[in-house]
Amino acid sequence: MSLVLIGFMGAGKSSAARAAAAELNARPLDTDQLIEADLGTSIEGWFARHGERAFREREEEVVLRALAQDAAPILSLGGGAVTSQRVQDALAAHTVVLLDVDADTAWQRAGGRRPLARDRQRFDELHAARGPLYERLADVILPTSRRDTLRSALPAIRALPPGAKLLWAETASAAYPVFVGEGLVAFRPTGGRGFTVSDTHVVEHYGPADHVLPAGETHKTLTTAEGVLRSMAAAGLAHGDHVVAVGGGVVGDIAGFCAAIYQRGIGVVQVPTTVVAQVDSAYGGKTGVDLPEGKNYAGAYHQPQAVVADPGVLSTLPEAEHAAGWAEVVKTALIAGGALWKRVQASPAVDRDVIVACARTKLAVVAADERDAGRRQTLNLGHTVGHAIETATGYVRYRHGEAVGLGLLAALSLSNQPGLRSDVADLLAARGLPTTLDPQVDREALMAAIRRDKKRRDGVVGFVLLEAPGALQTGVGVPERELRAALEELG
Repeated sequence: MSLVLIGFMGAGKSSAARAAAAELNARPLDTDQLIEADLGTSIEGWFARHGERAFREREEEVVLRALAQDAAPILSLGGGAVTSQRVQDALAAHTVVLLDVDADTAWQRAGGRRPLARDRQRFDELHAARGPLYERLADVILPTSRRDTLRSALPAIRALPPGAKLLWAETASAAYPVFVGEGLVAFRPTGGRGFTVSDTHVVEHYGPADHVLPAGETHKTLTTAEGVLRSMAAAGLAHGDHVVAVGGGVVGDIAGFCAAIYQRGIGVVQVPTTVVAQVDSAYGGKTGVDLPEGKNYAGAYHQPQAVVADPGVLSTLPEAEHAAGWAEVVKTALIAGGALWKRVQASPAVDRDVIVACARTKLAVVAADERDAGRRQTLNLGHTVGHAIETATGYVRYRHGEAVGLGLLAALSLSNQPGLRSDVADLLAARGLPTTLDPQVDREALMAAIRRDKKRRDGVVGFVLLEAPGALQTGVGVPERELRAALEELG
């Protein structure tokens, strides 16, 4: 089995292959160099004389020969090599690594220097067209923001179970693998001693834990966290050990928070078992517990050592819990826009591909802004009102996803997007989620909770508003009359 690097031109495949080969004491091969040796001239010159079709035929021959070698080199392919069906079929026998480069970076690196990089508009169209193909073929998806990413990810790539997908998360403070695939709930990608935290619902399905929490948001408190911390201390956990959070968002938040503050920080592995956790809360390192004054009022940023998401476990969820996670999928699709938004509009299914797409969206945002200084605030779309609804109702009346769905509708009202609001309401209603707020919810208590939102700056609560799917504004101050009108529309 070879390690085969694919990706758009300018992704840095050749240099990454050389670095990884040095780490593994393996042989790097660059198919562009092999092709030029086979042609006896430069690719650019051949391309100019014979055209793309003739070049692809020769490229296919060279790539298939390289993939058929008995040795196990690290092989980097030209950007268009994977357009061949025969090459796609041959890749099934290898570990395929996508070096994921955005169009602007690719143009900066390759613009004007490749046969298909002369015209920017065509270049962008080609980048958009090939993206879904690269993603479908890849077993591993790595960002290209750092030169040593492939080398850093090699241990996780070696550990990748058959049939699973590996994403690589990078932030200013840490990098970690995300494994997504059926049958992974018991997979542990890290060594050392693990201390498992779960809840009363989850242990019924996935076995005993070292500390079992009572299920539900009402128990996400400092008192509960103290119980976990004391169990960790009684078990003698040390700095080389780690916490394993097996459960939904509440378990992940509490376990991550305890890992962050226990002896000033030990590792945590997130094993999310709900839709909300698999598409959103398990990634990005936000941990915390609630106070009576507000949701997640006590917390810390603490990136996990790894995330293991098994879509198969979602079949054990009650339908209402599964549906509640759909609101987070819709939120993420509104943030991402493009292909994910189209997919969510077309189908309510939450499968591995949707989980991967949502995770990639969040990981990209967090990579650019780990601590809510700017871009990460987009992830709060719908959450300002959603969290306030949870707080005002004592975390009993609405599930987190149900409250976020209502928050999304309020945010779209504030964004003056009635058509999009109607579309989102239909998407929520199709899964049985509420689209109107219980009239018994105290509106003044709700307004008070919004004013106390933990993300306020200089006394102003900044809302995330939407111009269109994929186009958002953050930190927008909203007049009280408009906010009250949006809440009234919910009623």
